[in-house]
Amino acid sequence: MTYLELLIQTCTIRRWTDSGTNDYGSPIKSWGDIATKPCRLVAGAGREIKVGAEVVVSNHRLFLEDVDITERDRVAIGTETYEVLLVSDRQNGTGVHHKECDLVRVS
Repeated sequence: MTYLELLIQTCTIRRWTDSGTNDYGSPIKSWGDIATKPCRLVAGAGREIKVGAEVVVSNHRLFLEDVDITERDRVAIGTETYEVLLVSDRQNGTGVHHKECDLVRVS
């Protein structure tokens, strides 16, 4: 079985972006979809991650191919939305093989 065959779910990666301007010329921010990728979401036992001055407990881990995803992006899987707290690159000896992301559910 290959790594890609283990990615049995699909997620949508969302990023906080400018979506235009309001009547006063100020930018309007919103969550925009940047990619839909195969993934695997696994519930975790809880891991403390420092985000700025705050400590947040990650309760899920997401496995993905080597894709464009960063901390503070959001991931939607089904009806649930998660915030990305930490992205870890995993290597196979020749380069980045896949990404593991620690998440916290936001809705």
